[in-house]
Amino acid sequence: MDVVFVQVHVKPKAVAAFLEATRENARHSQQEPGIARFEVYQQNEDPTHFILLEAYRTAEGPARHQGTPHYLKWREAVASMMAEPRAKVVYQNRHPSDEGM
Repeated sequence: MDVVFVQVHVKPKAVAAFLEATRENARHSQQEPGIARFEVYQQNEDPTHFILLEAYRTAEGPARHQGTPHYLKWREAVASMMAEPRAKVVYQNRHPSDEGM
């Protein structure tokens, strides 16, 4: 399972609109068969910073997700809301029962 953390810094005046669009995307994303988890986190100290946690069941999951109508709608809607380009970090689940652990 791949887990993706997407870091997003939003313009202060766009926080409410970003959160609304992102929640809608998350609701649809959680229905995708290739997604195990899709969660939205907002930083307490600076509400313009968000983390999207995306857990995919297969290696193909992220590409499939990025081709869905709800993702494409979200990407277009929030593009102008970004204070800087979003960044992502991908991790692979290393459960203790995995070979080599």
